[in-house]
Amino acid sequence: MGIEADWVSRFADEVIAEAERRAPGEPIVCASGLSPSGPIHLGNLREVMTPHLVADEIRRRGHACVHLISWDDYDRFRKVPSGIDPAWSEHIGKPLTSVPAPEGSAYPNWAEHFKAPMAEALTELGVDYVPISQTERYTSGGYREQILLAMRERARIDEILGRYRTKKAKAAPVDADEAAAAEGSGAASEDDGSAAGGYYPYKPYCALCERDLTTVTGYDDESTELAYTCACGFGETVRLAEHDRGKLVWKVDWPMRWAHEGVVFEPSGVDHSSPGSSFVVGGQIVGEVFGGKQPIGPMYAFVGISGMAKMSSSKGGVPTAADALEIMEAPLLRWLYARRKPNQSFKIAFDQEIQRLYDEWDSLGRKVADGTAQPADLAAHARAVGTAEGALPVTPRPVPYRTLASIADITTGDEEQTLRILRDLDPADPVTSLEQVRPRLDRAQHWVATQLPADQRTRVLDEPDAELLAGLGEEARESLALLVAGLDEHWSLDGLTALVYGVPKLRAGLPADAKPTPELKVAQREFFALLYRLLVGRDTGPRLPTLLLAVGEARVRKLLAG
Repeated sequence: MGIEADWVSRFADEVIAEAERRAPGEPIVCASGLSPSGPIHLGNLREVMTPHLVADEIRRRGHACVHLISWDDYDRFRKVPSGIDPAWSEHIGKPLTSVPAPEGSAYPNWAEHFKAPMAEALTELGVDYVPISQTERYTSGGYREQILLAMRERARIDEILGRYRTKKAKAAPVDADEAAAAEGSGAASEDDGSAAGGYYPYKPYCALCERDLTTVTGYDDESTELAYTCACGFGETVRLAEHDRGKLVWKVDWPMRWAHEGVVFEPSGVDHSSPGSSFVVGGQIVGEVFGGKQPIGPMYAFVGISGMAKMSSSKGGVPTAADALEIMEAPLLRWLYARRKPNQSFKIAFDQEIQRLYDEWDSLGRKVADGTAQPADLAAHARAVGTAEGALPVTPRPVPYRTLASIADITTGDEEQTLRILRDLDPADPVTSLEQVRPRLDRAQHWVATQLPADQRTRVLDEPDAELLAGLGEEARESLALLVAGLDEHWSLDGLTALVYGVPKLRAGLPADAKPTPELKVAQREFFALLYRLLVGRDTGPRLPTLLLAVGEARVRKLLAG
């Protein structure tokens, strides 16, 4: 059974209907393209998640559906990313699979180095796909007939491209984050094959220097002899019917694949959807030259990031799916893509916002469990927690992420202390093993270790602040005495929550369940600030009940009573 009431279902309806018109009974093809020219970032992940979610819905309905992911590893190496030895510039123009991997890599080439973490992340995310290496396809002669056809039809292709060459492309993104994400986001450059010596849609890689700094100087349709020269000084004539060291230019390559693979659904980024860009022009070329049809192709919007402290993956670039999966569970990351229509931009939190995001996710889980979730929210949740193949792994005891982060911050990863605090959260139903709170605990610990700024880390005082305690007034002393007296009876997360909020009420002569007044809120804030100063030496910190549990009853008594 499929899932109703969301954008995925609507696209699935459209794709199934279109597939039935084109090739009834055949497996439905959805597609994505990824360029391993550098770290494959969370914006690129939308290129995968959009067709994945649609393909998965189609499978849920019992239809055969294939999700192809083309690794555009036969694209040219365009520039050396920051953090890489500038000597790699000697490889600019070579196919990505012919460029050595960054120093210290375990992989045989540049493309494999950047494909590997993405492939691993896709497995963790439950993305079922068929990979295609464009290097393998081109160098094995897999596209030979399509290449020869494109060369025969080069005048027609040139004429189609000419219709768009005068149209202005959309202005480049001006937002700094968006500009960084757009860098390298397309499967290839927007080169269309135009040259002063005539139009040729095929670009050879030089047999001597391996780079694409080549110019085709002549081509004979009958013999398929192609002559080219290279900026390195080399030149040769080859038979294109046998030549496998080159590729179609991107604006011809993409529509060729649509026809060759029978793609019915493939989204594209905003950079491919402006007037004269590859998706628009490809829609003409696929029909007029290759006898195919343009896929249903929604444009997807920018995916931003909030907070990127100490990102290690790309040294100044934008984080990857692998980076995100180190701080959040796979269902949460899937949910972020499932709940927003492709044309809606959104941000993925690497800062404190991740705690609020997790609260929202847990709240949705409770609504789903008790039957109060809205239809669209229910659909997004179902798509996040599993696929047509089954459920994704979950944390058995989903303790709030913010609580786990506080514990990780205070314990600095000490497992024995972590388990003690977790056991005390709910003495009536204690956590008895750290495995019950994994993998969420591991994600929260990684977030604290890599994303929480040093000045926000918590360090519990070793000794009481004698000077501060000696200078306290009678009201503050009595408040601390009430708190210390109630520790034993209230030693659980809920109990300590009631105690720290209740002490100022008791001091004001109010019952423990009294509704807070503006004056009471001021008194509570002052009391909380005092506790923070006595426990961690500053005015703020993790939630007090969690902090008290983490510090331990004996140490709390020592620090608060002197």
